[in-house]
Amino acid sequence: MQVNPYIFFNGNCEEALSFYQKVLGALIEAKMPFGDGPADMPVAADWKDKIMHAHVTIDGEVLMASDGMPGDYQQPQGFRIALQVEDPAEAERRFKALSEGGSVQMPFGVTFFSNGFGMCVDKFGIPWMVNSPKDLM
Repeated sequence: MQVNPYIFFNGNCEEALSFYQKVLGALIEAKMPFGDGPADMPVAADWKDKIMHAHVTIDGEVLMASDGMPGDYQQPQGFRIALQVEDPAEAERRFKALSEGGSVQMPFGVTFFSNGFGMCVDKFGIPWMVNSPKDLM
């Protein structure tokens, strides 16, 4: 069994995936627009190029995504996507890249449990935590 986050975007999934490709090295493994669905599937003309399903990997971990249907989209809440990055400088670089154009809830810095930790919401509304863990064992 595998458990993977599946995140929805407000019509900008394609742009978000390109952003994650640039700042996180995400590999877009599969991407299907709504227009490639069955011929009898009702899709608005301006929605045919929006993403119905995408499968990406970030350092081997799977993240799935889609554009939420018009009128159904809700701002994500109650979770964060967590990145564990061994090198504190690399963790801070990724945090700064993810938070650019978004908002920072907790600036990146050393904590009692981490060599570097921060929380942000990216410019697409997706909440993230970036952590460079201490060796606590």
